[in-house]
Amino acid sequence: MKIKYFLKLARPANVVTAAADILAGAAIAGVFSDTAWPDFGPLLLLVLSTAGLYAGGIVFNDVFDLETDRVERPERMLPSGKVKLSSAFAFGGGLLLVGILAAFFVSPLSGLIAVAVALLALCYDKFGKHSPALGPLNMGLCRAGNLLLGVSLSPAALADYWWIGVIPILFISAVTLTSQKEAVGSNRQSIMLALGIDVSILSLILALSQFTNYGVWQALPFFTLWFTMNAVAKIRAIRLNTPSNIQLAVKMGILSLIPLNASLAAGFSPTFLTGLLVLLLLPCSLFLAKHFAVT
Repeated sequence: MKIKYFLKLARPANVVTAAADILAGAAIAGVFSDTAWPDFGPLLLLVLSTAGLYAGGIVFNDVFDLETDRVERPERMLPSGKVKLSSAFAFGGGLLLVGILAAFFVSPLSGLIAVAVALLALCYDKFGKHSPALGPLNMGLCRAGNLLLGVSLSPAALADYWWIGVIPILFISAVTLTSQKEAVGSNRQSIMLALGIDVSILSLILALSQFTNYGVWQALPFFTLWFTMNAVAKIRAIRLNTPSNIQLAVKMGILSLIPLNASLAAGFSPTFLTGLLVLLLLPCSLFLAKHFAVT
């Protein structure tokens, strides 16, 4: 039972979406472009790295939010006393350490990116989320670093395509905007702005083929699914601006990172099958979301 409490603290459904970041980054790096099977060793290490970094960041988010959660979400693992604060510190620190070490086993470049992601996550947990302006940017940078961690499998690709990190920066900024005041409601304007950001991301994805070898048509089913998941949930939350609808929009935003990453993987690979491989993570994440909190 104790293990389940720690799993709830780490939010495994969210961690699966982070693995999708790595697979999308690997596709941008050209890992799936060769006719031979790719070297899965470094790729799996980076998946382990992102799992540690993301889960560790989530754990520390709850650590720093303890006093607020005592009032707003007393059922969570820390305020309910199911997990001790000292245990959460050790658990979160251990996860971040695993994430950093796994990345350094791939390359010094990957390791340095992992360190940056860990620092950005801690900065958001402690300071960034309290700033309406810097909070969304801070969280977006965490996701951008996660995507670039996958791209770091090819230093040359990282030098050419680092700017694609703007896509997760924009989208996570939109999700973070949506999540503002999710416990109390009354954030209609923030969600409308977030939906506008989603439209700008869609335009950017469509424009990728003008600057890269991105295949729009084979990625079309995936970014259509991503946009639909978000638009439907956000429009519902705008119409009826209640905490439950806002939290659903946030949940859909987080889970839709998988089809968004699938669209990048499909577009930067010779076939849409790579995108389908990434999309297979969605049922896994949806299953975990039924048993563990996402927001």
